[in-house]
Amino acid sequence: MNFEPTLRKMVENVSGAIGIALMGSDGIPIAELYARDGDAAAAEGEVSAAGVEFGRILDEVRKASDAIGGGRLEETVIGLARYWLLFRVVDDELFLVVALEPRGNLGKARFLMRRFLLELQQQI
Repeated sequence: MNFEPTLRKMVENVSGAIGIALMGSDGIPIAELYARDGDAAAAEGEVSAAGVEFGRILDEVRKASDAIGGGRLEETVIGLARYWLLFRVVDDELFLVVALEPRGNLGKARFLMRRFLLELQQQI
């Protein structure tokens, strides 16, 4: 399973993208890709690390959603001082995490994550 071409379509077509990672629900990165500009290179490894740390929070959000009858978690956006983190559930075992610079194009990143979701699911 080579997820890199699909991840590349997402990260290289969003202004301000730092990187993207496909993560297992156990916190293990399956695939990881960083934007080619210089600032993103300095952040190498941070996207999957964020996925590991915030993956635990996603589990809690899932539990809370079940408790209130909100249905399946689809996506979560977390705004931090250094970057935005976007999480998109791929299936019960996998999720995507994208890191964007504070002025990155959040809307386009969300759109591309939704647009390429089926492509990723078909590769699994």
